[in-house]
This record gives sequence, C-alpha cells and structure tokens, in this order.
Amino acid sequence: MAADKQDSGRQGRFIAKLIAGTGVLYIVLQLIADQYGWSHRIRGLFDIAALVAFGYALWMTIKLWRATRETDGES
Repeated sequence: MAADKQDSGRQGRFIAKLIAGTGVLYIVLQLIADQYGWSHRIRGLFDIAALVAFGYALWMTIKLWRATRETDGES
C-alpha cells in the first residue's frame, strides 16, 4: 500500500513537471520564433507538439486518478 502511494506520488510529480515544462518550452519557442521571424507553419508545429504533450498529460492524470480511486475503494 505504501509503495502504491509512493508510485502515485512519483507519477503525479512527473505529470506536473511535464505540464510545467511543456508550458515553459512553448512560451520560449514562441518568443524565439517571433524574434527570428519563423513562418506560421513552424509555429503551428510547435502548437501541435504542445497540444500532444498536454493531451498526454491529461490522459496520464485521468489514468492516475482512476488508479487511485480503485485502490482507495478496496481498503
């Protein structure tokens, strides 16, 4: 049981780092793209990559939430 809580805590921290890192990287890339005048096609690629990362983080969050609900319901 304690290992489950440690594992879920570790996964939660990873999800938080993924969300924060994606947000920071997206903002930095947009600033760089604006400074160097990159095309909208390249910026769109960054948008899609950020959406994929945020979607993955959402999927992982829901999966973690469901797993913790199942373990809490058993005890």
